[in-house]
Amino acid sequence: MAISGQEPLLKPSAKPPMEKGPRGRMKRLMLDTAIRLMQQGGSPSVSEVAEAAQVSRATAYRYFPSQAAMIQAAVDDALGPVLDWTTVERDAEKRVADLFGFAYHRMQAFEATHRAALLLALDQWQRRQAGTLGDEPRVVRGNRKGLLKAAVEPLAAEIGRPATDRVTQALSLLFGIEAIIILKDIWGLSAKEAEDVASWAAKALIKTAVEEAGEEPAPEAPREKKDQKKPRKKGAQA
Repeated sequence: MAISGQEPLLKPSAKPPMEKGPRGRMKRLMLDTAIRLMQQGGSPSVSEVAEAAQVSRATAYRYFPSQAAMIQAAVDDALGPVLDWTTVERDAEKRVADLFGFAYHRMQAFEATHRAALLLALDQWQRRQAGTLGDEPRVVRGNRKGLLKAAVEPLAAEIGRPATDRVTQALSLLFGIEAIIILKDIWGLSAKEAEDVASWAAKALIKTAVEEAGEEPAPEAPREKKDQKKPRKKGAQA
């Protein structure tokens, strides 16, 4: 979320531009239809999207050879501006707050789409464990990694890379559909309450990491080794 008149400090990821012309319009139709069906609570197949979009199955499969490829594209499209998030903040805590405040609205607006992607990912895991997944491409759900790494990057100079990586991993528990499901389904929170809790927890994580880094004792300077000679036993040869 860039501030007007200032140059964004980072741009962690960007979607490839949608193709133009007839092919671009057909792909747009397929994605819009897939997202609409997913928003209605379904996890549609390519054939079901083709039928709803009133195009042939052969045409649909030329654009999306598998359900996984179609849902992957639909999720990336639903995330939209989140993938293009930028910030001018230089403080890690403010950057993370900016990201959470910006992204949570979009994720919750397309909550059903993200739930459908998670459902398919879990189904693929189950089939992979059973050895029945075959060569079906996996649904990759790693967008949060790049976004969170970019948000916390200033911490590295303050607390070190290992601690920064741990903070990033911990923040990934708070950022995404899994956190939304826990806060809304288990705790019954509203969309705004869920966002507030996630943002509060993210802030607390960063503060704790910084405090822990400040409490660590400085490494001791290496001591000079004294040349201590052991007394020789009487009669020992030199």
